[in-house]
Amino acid sequence: MRRWLKREVWQTPSGLLVLMSMATPLAFATWQTLLNNFVIDQAGFNGAEIGLLQSLREVPGFLAFTAVFVLLVIREQRFAILSLALLGAGVAITGWFPSVIGLYCTTVLMSVGFHYFETLKTSLSLQWLDQREAPRVLGRLIAVGSFSSLFVYSLVWLMSELLGLSYVVMYLVGGGLALLIVAFCALAYPLFPQPHIQNKHLVLRQRYWLYYALTFMSGARRQIFIVFAGFMMVEKFGYGVGEIALLFIINHLFNLFFAARIGALIGRIGERRALVIEYIGLILVFTGYAFVEQAWVAGALYVVDHLFFALAIAIKTYFQKIADPADIASTAGVAFTINHIAAVVIPALFGVIWLSSPSAVFLIGAVMALGSLLLACNVPSQPTPSRVALMGNPVTAPL
Repeated sequence: MRRWLKREVWQTPSGLLVLMSMATPLAFATWQTLLNNFVIDQAGFNGAEIGLLQSLREVPGFLAFTAVFVLLVIREQRFAILSLALLGAGVAITGWFPSVIGLYCTTVLMSVGFHYFETLKTSLSLQWLDQREAPRVLGRLIAVGSFSSLFVYSLVWLMSELLGLSYVVMYLVGGGLALLIVAFCALAYPLFPQPHIQNKHLVLRQRYWLYYALTFMSGARRQIFIVFAGFMMVEKFGYGVGEIALLFIINHLFNLFFAARIGALIGRIGERRALVIEYIGLILVFTGYAFVEQAWVAGALYVVDHLFFALAIAIKTYFQKIADPADIASTAGVAFTINHIAAVVIPALFGVIWLSSPSAVFLIGAVMALGSLLLACNVPSQPTPSRVALMGNPVTAPL
């Protein structure tokens, strides 16, 4: 026990990544758990308005490529901590603005911090972690985030169901706890060296095309889960705040126990097989969403859907294997932008479709998962910088 109190044991890049991975869900999971009930109960949102809100939330993700320009004036580690602080502050004040415009503004504020941080976390992780340990450690970071999320969902359930606290208090608690961890990270950790000097300009290379395509489709897939699967639980099946929190608890219990194992599995079976498993599963899940009529079946599909997110580690480790190490920071921002091209458009567009046919939203999602499956089949069994795809394998020339 005594050795864990020594600064050199916990004061490491991995330790910092763990703490930051804990802080993010404290804020974002609070926002996400309360959102659907808050917008319906307090602001009277319909499907089109929630779709527009989610599209606005994704705009900062679309602009994540601008992170590379900020890195001209601030170190990447400091920028990550500042972004986390903005996320926590945005969530903390959300409960005080129960109106359409108020929610749009606080959502964008929170989202700027969240998306910049996620871009920087990906970049720092791929720079600091060895290729052999990256899948396992990235899985462990998901498990750490799930542990933090479990705490949040349990706390929300306690505050809502047993204590009857207001939305204002619940949002303030979640955002405030994240800000406390941010303060500790800023004060207790030194600036760590980066093993490779990063390009401080936009990098868009032809040989990364398959990574860009997988990232784009991943952004589209994520919106089906985040926006419409959760909204269906409340609108169609009448899930309350406590029930949504319990459903999220189940999701993250699965991640807590299986995410690190899934990361290790990716290291054993390779990125291509992992992605093929994910997308076949998603085709079945999205089709199930389209026709489900029982609340418990919908909840089961939601849990399985969430579990598949851990397999998306394979996209990151695939890029780590094919990338020039100096490209990682810039490409992380570009990839986040590509990921959010679909994310900006889909919530608003599909929100309109939702008004006439919720099932159509999920069936379109199944078709997108099929497209992702075809892309995954093009990933080499052993990716390298000179072998990035089975077909269409350029090895030179940035665009």
